Amino acid sequence: MSDMTLPLFRQDAYRRECSATVLAITPDGLVLDQTVFYPLGGGQAGDAGVLVLANGQEVAVTDTRKAKDAEGVATQAIWHVLALPETLPEYLSEGLQVGAVVTARIDWARRHKLMRFHTATHLLCHLVPQLVNGCSITPDYARLDFNMSEALDKETLNAGLARLVAAAVPVQVGAISDSELDANPSLVKSMSVQPPRGSGSVRTVRIDTGPGPDDAGLIDFQPCGGTHVGNTAEIGAVLVTKIEKKGAMLRRVVLGFAA
Repeated sequence: MSDMTLPLFRQDAYRRECSATVLAITPDGLVLDQTVFYPLGGGQAGDAGVLVLANGQEVAVTDTRKAKDAEGVATQAIWHVLALPETLPEYLSEGLQVGAVVTARIDWARRHKLMRFHTATHLLCHLVPQLVNGCSITPDYARLDFNMSEALDKETLNAGLARLVAAAVPVQVGAISDSELDANPSLVKSMSVQPPRGSGSVRTVRIDTGPGPDDAGLIDFQPCGGTHVGNTAEIGAVLVTKIEKKGAMLRRVVLGFAA
């Protein structure tokens, strides 16, 4: 598949909808020329929402995935997984076809939870300075698996999270070059997911209280392609709900939002 989807969410995670042209309709999903829908990746769940047709009808998008070619290699297109295989002919007759212009609209409440959880996991990486060997970010919980043997204390972590959220620290999206990342391999904190290289630029997320000597205010800085809130205060009341020992060198920390 040669079609390319422009990922608008990378520039603005708060954008909730966009106008887009249908490039392809495949059994795996519908491809648009641009989208606000984030595809499953980096441990973060894919977005859900709707595509609004020119006549006002809404087609449900239940998941979003990175498209793959016939050999299973990821492409630069994004699949919007539709929840209507049995009614697809009806929607095709109503204008869902290649070349049609639709409005792509995410489920914002769901996305915002993912953004809050994702930023919270970066705070957790600061509180537990160990390599991550597994990650899952869903609308209901977030999980990080740390490569370590030492025990973790739930109360200590919750106090740290509350402090960092209350500090209202800015979250900034930026980029570094492939060569800068190669020169600073310790920026990669995940053992299971490596940032994409080859384009010359790697997207980064920085949580920092401001300029100071020797990065004194730096809380977290690492390559990340996910969606984030703009300030730690927006995370709200997040808690460590569970800590599990999953092996000799693995401690699992699960996050949830306070009721």
